Formats: sequence, C-alpha cells, structure tokens
Amino acid sequence: MIQKYFENAEGIILFGAIIIVTFIIAITFNRLFGRFIKKSSIIIKNNPTNYQFLKHFITAIIYIIGFSLAVYTLPSLRAVASSLLAGAGILAVAVGFASQQVLSNIVSGIFIVVFKPFRVNDRLVIREKLNGVVEDITLRHTVIRDFNNRRIIIPNAIMSQEIIVNADFNDDKICRWVEIGISYDSDVDRAKAIMAEEAMKHPLRIDGRSPAQIAAGHPEALVRLIELGEYFVKLRLYVWAKDNADAFVIGCDLLESIKKRFDAESIEIPFPYRTIVYKNARNGEWDADDAPEG
Repeated sequence: MIQKYFENAEGIILFGAIIIVTFIIAITFNRLFGRFIKKSSIIIKNNPTNYQFLKHFITAIIYIIGFSLAVYTLPSLRAVASSLLAGAGILAVAVGFASQQVLSNIVSGIFIVVFKPFRVNDRLVIREKLNGVVEDITLRHTVIRDFNNRRIIIPNAIMSQEIIVNADFNDDKICRWVEIGISYDSDVDRAKAIMAEEAMKHPLRIDGRSPAQIAAGHPEALVRLIELGEYFVKLRLYVWAKDNADAFVIGCDLLESIKKRFDAESIEIPFPYRTIVYKNARNGEWDADDAPEG
C-alpha cells in the first residue's frame, strides 16, 4: 500500500515538474527570441513578421510536447489518453467541427506570413475606420495598435478577406497633398509660390521625382489649381515624404506655416458669404419685420 502511494506520489511530482519545466522553457524561449527579433529589426533592419509568427508557432509546439509528456507520466491519464485515441475517428469529427474557426485562423495566419499583404510595423487602414500599426501576428489573430495606443484584435481569417490600405506596402515613399482655398481676390501665383517655398523649407520632405522628371525640369514641390469653388479657389501642393509618419508631420506643419505666410502677405483664406435680401410688403411682398412665423 505504502509502495503504491509512493509510486503515485512520484508520478504526480514528475507530472508537476514537467509542467513547470515546460512553462519555464516556453517563457525563456519567448524572451530570448523576442530580444533577437528586436535586435535584428533595429541593427540590420530585418522584417520581424516571419520571426514573430515563428515564435508563436514554436511556443505552441513546446506546450504541446510538454503537456503530452506530462500526461504520459501518469498511468491514469495515460489510460484516458489511450481511450481517446481509440475513439479517434469520432473525436476527429467532433474536434473538426469545433475547431473550424481556429484552424481557419491558423491557416490564414500562415498565408499572411507567406504572401505578406502586410508586415509587422506596417500602417494599415481597414474598413475606412480602423487604422494603426501592425504590432503582432499570432497563430490566431493580428494585433493592430491604433494612434490612441489602443489594441485592435482581428482574427486572421477576417484579415485575409479584408480590403486593406497598406501605406508601407512595397514602397514606403508617399506623396502628401496639402489643399488650401484662397479667395478670388487673392493673387493665385503668389499663393502658389508661397506654398512651394514652405514645402521646400521643410526638413522632412524628400525629392520624389523620377530621373526623367528631373531632366525635364519638373519642380520638386508642385502646386496646382484644382478647383474653382463657390467662394474659393482651391490650390493643391504635392510634397513627398519617406514614409506615412513623416507625411503626416509634413502636412500638419505646412498647414500652419502656409497659414502664417498667407496672413503676413494678405492672401485671404475665405469663408462662405451669404446675402440676405429684404423685400417691401407694400409691393405685395413682406420685409423682415412682417415675415410670417414658421
């Protein structure tokens, strides 16, 4: 009796030890591999997407192997496992129905990593409302950090079917539009010159022209008149930035600096004008004081 007790105790201790060692190995691997990914991305500017997904995949394998070994050490659990394997056909059908969504997310995650419609650190816009930076791609979902530092968790199966605007796909360089309306009385040529001058002074702008455009003498900062509105003349400045983050900063800075230059040089940024006409009630019509209610 005592010998049987000690045998059971040894099995339980071994079971617990394997579980603990499994967690230690998984956590240690996550930390070390995470440091490797971070260092690789910073030093050699390597794409971390494949490594992130591989980290999650290997971690899952470690847990599966560890828990399987732990179950094998206890005869009682081994018998349960054998019974489950004996009914593997029925179990496979049940698990198949129950895990369709899980398997779909895993397969979609593999396709995302292989075909790379987006990568870790890419800036995405999804459904015209959700936008942010890809922070992680796990076996089940994609984690996006929005610009309020909140996390958007989207299953991989959904991400693989979405229409995504990727600001960093293939070429990070981006053309930023800065649109400003001026009044019809303002000097259009002077306004265009001011906008181009302010763009050329910005430290983050880059030359986005092709060799052919440079040879043809195209301006680096192009300004065009694109609309004659109801009360404004709309001008559009085209300026290039190395990526979407710099483009956002350039756009904000240029709106401010161009507004100050326009104020200093008396170029008006108009607002809507409304003309109110008062008619005389003695001519069969009414004026403002005789206007009927409603």
